[in-house]
Amino acid sequence: MTRSSLALLALSLGAAHCTPKAVKEEGPTASATAVPATPAPSTAAASAKGGLNVYGFTLETIDGTERSLGDFRGKVLLLVNTASECGYTPQYTGLQKLHATYEKRGFSVVAFPSNDFGGQEPGSNKEIKAFCSTKFGVTFPLFAKITVKGPNKHPLYAMLSRTPPAGEVTWNFNKFLVGKEGTVLSRYDSDVTPEATSLVQAIEKAL
Repeated sequence: MTRSSLALLALSLGAAHCTPKAVKEEGPTASATAVPATPAPSTAAASAKGGLNVYGFTLETIDGTERSLGDFRGKVLLLVNTASECGYTPQYTGLQKLHATYEKRGFSVVAFPSNDFGGQEPGSNKEIKAFCSTKFGVTFPLFAKITVKGPNKHPLYAMLSRTPPAGEVTWNFNKFLVGKEGTVLSRYDSDVTPEATSLVQAIEKAL
């Protein structure tokens, strides 16, 4: 074998035993980059866009039966946390008047008694129903007592408290105006009476 042949044989054997240099792994090029799926909006984000609605909630009525708020689909609602021994309790009169005035146009007041503020709703559901019907002639839907603030608040009020302007219910007779699509249009503190021009105009606009 010639010297040149031996040299070529040595180079071939050396190449066969050579470990290749590690290649740095590069990410995909811009044109080949996979676009991740758009995540579903968070609860807070959906709330800020008015994306949350009340129709998915089922609660116990004052009579002890289950009722979905989806039953009110297509109506304008005024959700109110109520109490029987509060300085704002006379608002029941105005709430009933609102309900009677606009009911045929697709409006309903919906009340949620609560004992969260000053222990001002101590009675049983039966007692609350009797009080509302005999003293104020209430005909709008009443639900069973629930918790509307704090870590143990009902999921409905957990959602309502996140709707802009976000924050806990401040006292008895806070109000949430809900549109025909089930989303919260506006909220009102306790001192905004059922007769308040701002509230009445908002209801008429929603209808």
